[in-house]
Amino acid sequence: MNTGRLLLLPDDPEAPERERRLAALGLGAAPVPALDAHAARLAAGAGAPYAGVNFVHTDHQYLAGLHPHGVPAAARRLPREHGFCTYVVVRRRALVLDDVRDYPRFSPNEAVDLSGVHAYLGAPLTDHDGFVLGTLWAAAREPRDWGREALALVKTLAAELAPLVRGTGGA
Repeated sequence: MNTGRLLLLPDDPEAPERERRLAALGLGAAPVPALDAHAARLAAGAGAPYAGVNFVHTDHQYLAGLHPHGVPAAARRLPREHGFCTYVVVRRRALVLDDVRDYPRFSPNEAVDLSGVHAYLGAPLTDHDGFVLGTLWAAAREPRDWGREALALVKTLAAELAPLVRGTGGA
């Protein structure tokens, strides 16, 4: 349960352009089976129970790819404040949290309180121009040492998604 700590989201000056690009690509409003499959690859490779492909909008985020899949489309839309992907998008680089509760900036997040996420690994997902649209991420309910191999894997799989994202618009 949140103990009243204040969660401050980073300033995101690129949000309007990201929103425009996502709309032009037809992404971030519906599940994409190919992205579910990509999330499953990350989960298997990193040994994580959860993984996803998340597009960050101006006022929400959307899990277009998710492992385990089968979550209804309406339940894949979350507030921007829920989770850690907004930080990855704004920082434009990977984020590794072996135990979220060890970081005062991240520990008050609703993902910890409501979903029980205690470990997070995420990398930016870019379009063909290198513009960050969202993230590829993995999470666990228990703290873990993600290690260099898992970090390298999430970065590699995120890079592989750039051409796939261009090919899924409108799906």
